[in-house]
Amino acid sequence: MGFNQDNDYLESTFLPGQGPAKPPSAPPPAYAPYPRDRKRSSVSRIFWGILFGLSFLANVGMFLLLIGLAAVIATRQARFYDESIIHEGPRGAKIVLIHLEGVIDDDQAGHVYRQLQTARKDHSVRAIIAAVNSPGGTISGSDRIYQEILRYRQETGQPVVAFMQGMAASGGYYASVACDRIVAEPTTITGSIGVVMSYFVFQEMLENKLGIQPVFLSEGDKKDWPSSFRAPKQEELDYIQERLLTPAYERFVEVVQAGRSSALSSEQVRKLADGGIFVASKALEEKLIDKVGYLDDVVAVALSLAGIQDAQVVEYRKPFLYVDMLSVQSRSVLKLDRATLYEFSTPQVLYMWKAY
Repeated sequence: MGFNQDNDYLESTFLPGQGPAKPPSAPPPAYAPYPRDRKRSSVSRIFWGILFGLSFLANVGMFLLLIGLAAVIATRQARFYDESIIHEGPRGAKIVLIHLEGVIDDDQAGHVYRQLQTARKDHSVRAIIAAVNSPGGTISGSDRIYQEILRYRQETGQPVVAFMQGMAASGGYYASVACDRIVAEPTTITGSIGVVMSYFVFQEMLENKLGIQPVFLSEGDKKDWPSSFRAPKQEELDYIQERLLTPAYERFVEVVQAGRSSALSSEQVRKLADGGIFVASKALEEKLIDKVGYLDDVVAVALSLAGIQDAQVVEYRKPFLYVDMLSVQSRSVLKLDRATLYEFSTPQVLYMWKAY
C-alpha cells in the first residue's frame, strides 16, 4: 500500500503535459575493428628487409673497396711493374724487356727510369733489351733517357741492346745509341738526326678576325724573342738559330759520335746528320744500326753479350689500378689554363721527326 502510494504520489507530482522521465538512452553498439590485410603487411616487411640487406651489402662492399684502394696506394711505390714472361728459361738468369713508346717527354723519361730501377733491384737480371718505338720528342726527355741507359750500363756492367720497332727516329735514335748494340725490325724508320722548332703566329687572326691587340711590356731587347703575337724578324730567327738550334744539333752529333764510334767516323756522322730518315736496310748499310732482325735475334745478341747460354725473357707491365684509370679520365678533359696556353704558344726545340 505504501509502495503504491509512493508511486501514485510521484505520478501525481508531474506537471501537466509531462510524462514520467525517460530512461537514459543506451550507448551505440561497438563495432569490431576492421581486420588488417595480413598479406600486404607480410609483403611490405619482405620488401624493406631486402632493401635493408642490399644497402648493408653495398656499404660493406664500399668499405672493402676503400680499404683495397688505400692498400694499393700505400704499396704502389714498392711495386711499379708486374713481370710478364715472354720466353721461358732458367729463372736464375733474366733478360728484361723495357719499353720506350710514343712521343718522348718528361713522363716517358720517368717511365724508363723506373723500369731500370726495377731491374737494378732484381739480382737475377743479366741484360736489358730496350724496345724503342718513338718519333722522338723533347730534348731534355731524350737526353735523360740516354743518360739513364748509360748509367745503368756503367753501374751494373750489364749489356743493353736497343730493339727498334716501327719507328726510332730523332730522339728515339738519340736514346738508342746509348746501348751496346742496335737491332731494328726490317720495317723500322730511323735516323732523323737533327733539331726542329716550330710555333704559331696569331697576330693576323687576333687583330683582323677577333679585334684583339696583345700588349707586351718587357725590359731587355730580346726578352720576347720570338713571340707568337707578331711575325719574327730575321734578327730574331738568327738569334734562335745560334742560341738554341745549333747547340742542340751539336749535342745530337756528339752523342751519335760517342755511341757509334766503333762503326762511324766523325765525318761520316756529320754527313748523315742532315735530318734524313732511313729504313732498316739502309740504316744498316750506313752503319747507323748493327743488325736487322726480330725479337729472337735481339735475345740472341743479349745472351751473347751477357756471356750466358739461356735466360728467361720478361717484360715489365704496369699493373692495372683504378686510381690510374681515374687519373687518365681527368687528364682527358681539355684544361685551358695558363700552363696549357704557355705550352701551346711557346716555341719548343725538339729531337723529333715532324712527319709523325
